[in-house]
Amino acid sequence: MAGGWTRDGAVLDQINDTIVDGVLNARSRMPAGDGTAECVECGEDIPEARRRALPGATTCVHCQSGRDGRVAHSAINRRGSKDSQLR
Repeated sequence: MAGGWTRDGAVLDQINDTIVDGVLNARSRMPAGDGTAECVECGEDIPEARRRALPGATTCVHCQSGRDGRVAHSAINRRGSKDSQLR
């Protein structure tokens, strides 16, 4: 059931698009290619188990945890709420 001027399934399409964007964003941030034996941020050795589990890793667990804490949010607003339009 659509509301107002939207077509049937429009809300579900927005939800699916948001999920797909999130997955693609996460995949794009995953390391790829050759990794390093030492962390590029602190210089500590990256354990062999981490390098096997995550090919392309260039940071140790501690430094990567710090990076993960600084997640940037997308500026895309699919909801079109009045609050976002007033900013």
